[in-house]
Amino acid sequence: MPSHLPTYTNQVENGEEYKVSYCLDFLNKRLRVDDYLGNVDAICKRIVDIAKANALTKVFIKSREDDWQTFLSKGCMLEGIYKGYFNGGDAYCMALYDDLERRTSDYWMEEDQILKQVQTLRLKPDRPLVPAHCTLRIARMEDAEQLAVLYDHIFQTYPTPMNDPLYVEQTMREGTIYYLVETPDQLISAASAEINTVYANAEMTDCATLPAYRNQGLMRLLMHALEDELIARNITCAYSLSRALSFGMNAVFFQMGYRYYGRLTKNCDIYDKFEDMNLWTKMLK
Repeated sequence: MPSHLPTYTNQVENGEEYKVSYCLDFLNKRLRVDDYLGNVDAICKRIVDIAKANALTKVFIKSREDDWQTFLSKGCMLEGIYKGYFNGGDAYCMALYDDLERRTSDYWMEEDQILKQVQTLRLKPDRPLVPAHCTLRIARMEDAEQLAVLYDHIFQTYPTPMNDPLYVEQTMREGTIYYLVETPDQLISAASAEINTVYANAEMTDCATLPAYRNQGLMRLLMHALEDELIARNITCAYSLSRALSFGMNAVFFQMGYRYYGRLTKNCDIYDKFEDMNLWTKMLK
């Protein structure tokens, strides 16, 4: 990636026949279309041109229900469904690839096996207890440094620069809420909800627990706290993209009542390579 380029940039473009809001995500070599209005044919042509001009190898579009078949007819493929994303209406994840290696999954069969194993688990809707000598709380701006240290420790690479305290602070200012679990000595686990107030949805993300504290229900505890916060803010749809190779994170969402709605091929650079991501969605009461 050329050094002068930012990690990502959000843009809104108004054409004669359309308006499109998109993110140029250089870190993950993808163009993400978050919202649009107008002529789908013109939108599809324009975003392909933008992706090529920026050497981005994947385009994905959150399509409304009325449009996904038109995107399909333009060569897009349906990779998943964000149930309830648009104020209760579904969003269809339509993808286009400009690179065969990016299009080809290296671990699909293994990921299918992990998913089958996850879906045999019993549900665990109950809230775990906060472990002795630990504290559960919503994060404050002054926690950005500790959060960045945690993410830097857990992830070799990550789709967003969560190891940068300034970036963490920026996400907080933009409305992302974090919950964390800490001992008297250190922050041991954290997760966030990136809120879209326009469409009343939130992405459950940035999940990390120090290895010594795993398998204690901490992530389910954090998800319960985040969901309560979202319900209080009238958010109706929660979703998450989990590494398809991670049994643990997929198990967390399945056991908390999220449903699997598809797999996004080589969607982002996480850990040490481009990875397939499973899409989990839940309607909040």
